[in-house]
Amino acid sequence: MVAEPVQTKPNYKGIKSIDKRTNLSHEEFINEYVSKSLPVVLTDAAKNWKAMGKLTPKFFKKNYPHITKTINGITYKMDDFIDHMLVSTAENKAPYPYNFDVEKVFPELMADFLPEIIYGTLDRINHPLMPRKLLKGTTVYEIFLGGNGCSFPFLHYDALFMHTQITQVYGSKTFIMYPPDQTPNMYPFEDNPKFSQVNFHDPDYEKFPLYKEAQSIEITIEEGETILFPSGWWHTTRITEPCISLGRAQLNSHNWDNFINDRYINWKKKISYAAAPVLAYGKIVGSIMNAQDR
Repeated sequence: MVAEPVQTKPNYKGIKSIDKRTNLSHEEFINEYVSKSLPVVLTDAAKNWKAMGKLTPKFFKKNYPHITKTINGITYKMDDFIDHMLVSTAENKAPYPYNFDVEKVFPELMADFLPEIIYGTLDRINHPLMPRKLLKGTTVYEIFLGGNGCSFPFLHYDALFMHTQITQVYGSKTFIMYPPDQTPNMYPFEDNPKFSQVNFHDPDYEKFPLYKEAQSIEITIEEGETILFPSGWWHTTRITEPCISLGRAQLNSHNWDNFINDRYINWKKKISYAAAPVLAYGKIVGSIMNAQDR
């Protein structure tokens, strides 16, 4: 097993693009991207997934026509949504995000996303010492379906300080990303600092003048490709064709402390007597996992 190197303070200056890599060794992956808190696109990590070529709009319409999702107060059945998704335009967009928890809604599809892609040396999400209750507030495996003209409605970084994996199972998706050092330009909400106040579609530069200085990185993830990026990277998405993606939350040694501290703060607000034990358990388990990493 390749041990995760000690992470130095990330340096994002001068980063204007995200690498696409094929046949990247695990050691190169850890040393060149994970330890430096840099995103990377792996072009071939999901090449053996059964999902590829199987999980199409036609597949979901045929096998799950009555599955529903409510967006902005309107409930959409899968078969009707797929019809809209396939003809979606910027002027007549399909509702988005049309997303589902795979483990709850499509558990029989979990085997189609193997082998797992892990952002690190150890899969802390599925570690036997990881209580599922600690993951409440995020969806570990999430399917997104969208059409031309759709985009994620918020500029954000992911819940619980999770690292993120998105694999394009069908079609492509464009990511608009900002490194963590641009957080002051994002104007995070005071009570929800993982979300930006800026409407990135039509930014109000008088209200948010620093957003003018924000330097985005855009990259299109093609069918079969996987983007992995670290906690704290601001992002949103834009879709130009029918698209199906698998999102997967990731935990490793680099975001573990932020994850546990986030859990502690959340539990302190809701179940105060349980917060200290959560923090203590997280520190103990983190030490065990660190040793296993090595």
